[in-house]
Amino acid sequence: MTTYKYIARNDKGKKITGKLQANDDIDLQARLKNENIYLESAEEVVKKSMGKKIRADRVADFARNLGKLIGAGVSLVRALRIICDDETLRQKERNLYENVLKQVRTGISLSEAMTMQGMAFPSMMINMFKSAEASGTLEATANQMAEYYAKEYKLYKKIKSSMTYPKILGVLMVVVLAIIMGYVVPQFEDLFAQMESLPATTEILLGLSNFIANKWYLIILFGVIGFILFKLLFSVPSIKYLKDKMKIKFPKLGKLQKIIYTARFSRTLASLYNAGLPIISCITIARDTIGNRYLEAQFDTVIKDIQAGQNLSDALAKVDGFVKKLVSSVVVGEETGTLDDMLNSAADQLEYDSEMAVQSMVSMLEPLIIVVLAFTVGFIIISVIQPIYGSYDAIANSTK
Repeated sequence: MTTYKYIARNDKGKKITGKLQANDDIDLQARLKNENIYLESAEEVVKKSMGKKIRADRVADFARNLGKLIGAGVSLVRALRIICDDETLRQKERNLYENVLKQVRTGISLSEAMTMQGMAFPSMMINMFKSAEASGTLEATANQMAEYYAKEYKLYKKIKSSMTYPKILGVLMVVVLAIIMGYVVPQFEDLFAQMESLPATTEILLGLSNFIANKWYLIILFGVIGFILFKLLFSVPSIKYLKDKMKIKFPKLGKLQKIIYTARFSRTLASLYNAGLPIISCITIARDTIGNRYLEAQFDTVIKDIQAGQNLSDALAKVDGFVKKLVSSVVVGEETGTLDDMLNSAADQLEYDSEMAVQSMVSMLEPLIIVVLAFTVGFIIISVIQPIYGSYDAIANSTK
């Protein structure tokens, strides 16, 4: 049930404010009317988060254990008690699961108890459990959620591990350049000071080297300020929207991003549709898992088109940022009456494509970093050697 903050009047016209739990605003109005109170306006009370979201692998463990225990005939309360007693749990997770257990013991459903924990549990999981409680398929849904979040975490870890080597290369590049500019190049200053003129590249190199050697603290200061300003700038919704749009428009990398976003959406949509949720609810929940504001904003139109009677495939075809493979699979599913199977098939294929996309992205970054490093070091070497060779030529010409 949802908690509403309402403004109403009694039969004498006196203004009354308060909070009340109800299934929806119609239910709220009926409850108040039974007490001779007439609703004027109401809004949902937004629950504050009780902490960070649970990591995907921990969500998968929770769902997997719950599914196994319920499948073994254990009651929900006892299953939650067993999960809470797991010695491998972190204290924050144990407190969270104990809060859920307390609420369930009072007669509240599992999905409602999870909702009361703020943002700790994913909204998709809560909605799936709500549907499963109504249909009596909690065991199957819990196992399905375990598989879903295990795959999600596996993809996340794969992306993170794939980016390790480029990150190491990037750090090494910064360290090498700092050593060369801060220590090696200054060793040539005395030699360069004896020369009448220096090439422009050498003058630039010496200027950068002196700044790095003597004003290094300013680089750190400006770096920190720049990082903070960068974070603040991209927290502005309009800027974040533009940045997310550029992600899918950028040559080469944009195509890879599209595959990853489409795979994420299709897997979520497939899981929700298989659970028997209405298609509008499926799309609304799946939209929030994409992770791109530009794509998510387009789903207001998608939902309106479906409510107006359009096919899912026609509505999704208008989304700028999805690969065509998803729409093609949905078309086949609608024509053959096997939409659930085609969504699963598309999700499996797109997840494989997204893994290949990540590897392709990394394979593009590695040589790019190496080229930048080679170009920078080459510039330094040329800037150092050029005046030295120039002085040798001047000496040779003077002896003739």
